[in-house]
Amino acid sequence: MSEVLQKVRATALRELPVRCLIAALTSGIAGLVAFDAGFVAAETLRKLSGAQIRAKFTGMQLTDEVHYRFAYERDGTLRSFAMGVKKRGKWVIDKDQLCLYLQESDDGCYDVTLSGNTFTLTPAGLGSPLDGILQPISDPQ
Repeated sequence: MSEVLQKVRATALRELPVRCLIAALTSGIAGLVAFDAGFVAAETLRKLSGAQIRAKFTGMQLTDEVHYRFAYERDGTLRSFAMGVKKRGKWVIDKDQLCLYLQESDDGCYDVTLSGNTFTLTPAGLGSPLDGILQPISDPQ
């Protein structure tokens, strides 16, 4: 029995440097990927000011090109088209936030960030962020 244990220990000791090398390489690669992704995201993510939000959103629509679109009319009218349901409300800029009012439970203000062509609206309170792209309003009224 002790002979078998000695052989098992010897085999385990021979494999230990290889296992350590694999673990170190895996950790190093994962760390570099995480660092690189964080660096790219931090580099391109930009919070917009109230003036920037107004300049970008006025006369445009925010959409994911499938499920929803929000049309930001020049007069402050907000038209929402989501999953076949049309709604009308208003949009305003309050300090450095975009505020949307459609008489829904999640009405309120959002921080707006831009990364590449993607805008992210993050609610000031509870709720999930909303991502989309801006494009000219497809059905101006």
